[in-house]
Amino acid sequence: QVQLLESGGGLAQAGGSLRLSCAASARTFSGYGMGWFRQAPGKDREFVAAISGSGGTTYYADSVKGRFTISRDNAKNMVYLQMNSLKPEDTAVYYCGARTARSSASTWSGEYDYWGQGTQVTVSS
Repeated sequence: QVQLLESGGGLAQAGGSLRLSCAASARTFSGYGMGWFRQAPGKDREFVAAISGSGGTTYYADSVKGRFTISRDNAKNMVYLQMNSLKPEDTAVYYCGARTARSSASTWSGEYDYWGQGTQVTVSS
């Protein structure tokens, strides 16, 4: 059983920054691929960023590439999403996911078996 708890969401102006954090309760955290996904009202959950267990491989959605950075600290069981140059279209609930079957990063939500409760990010224009 893995528990994930996101934090760091809130209200930001366009062009601003926010840093999301995800705390994981897991003994073998470094063996899990981790990802961030988001869901806007009326839309499906979409991939944002993913990172491998070692942190050596990262993937980004085209819409956030160059603006968002995913990272992890395996000593602290934490994964982060630094969001810069925010846009109103980044407004969504952001979810942290854990892929316990494999340590590689994945862009597909179906490969994540644990999710946090989500944190709201609202970007005003």
